Amino acid sequence: MSTINETTELRPASAKRQVYSPLEIYWDAFQEWRKRGKLRARLEQLADSELADIGITRGEIDYVASHRDRDPRSIRSAE
Repeated sequence: MSTINETTELRPASAKRQVYSPLEIYWDAFQEWRKRGKLRARLEQLADSELADIGITRGEIDYVASHRDRDPRSIRSAE
């Protein structure tokens, strides 16, 4: 049988402080804007049949690029 001789102090998993300066906020927003632009450009290069394969139409490209975390099929009305 073993015994525990020491105890350890419990600390948060991440000791890093999260302090954002306005510059960091603007930089993050700029990076997101560029990602949306790149995604939009890639989707616009696809043929209509390729867009249909991934479940979107040409008219939904702007929505999909701006809302990458949402499923574009949820914006369609029930038919």
